[in-house]
Amino acid sequence: MSDVFDEELRAQLAEARQMRARARESGDEDGAQAYGGRITQLLRIAAHHGIVLESGADEEEED
Repeated sequence: MSDVFDEELRAQLAEARQMRARARESGDEDGAQAYGGRITQLLRIAAHHGIVLESGADEEEED
């Protein structure tokens, strides 16, 4: 079960990163900010569950 959770979390993170990049490319700063928040949330969930994920240079895990 934890493998499924890990995989789903990684898939959601990859999708959020891709959508943030698309928003930035199209000049949608509000969308980019929203996806940035989603990324932060997913990184926080991963850390809470002991899942090690790489953060991008512009991604911070907030406590």
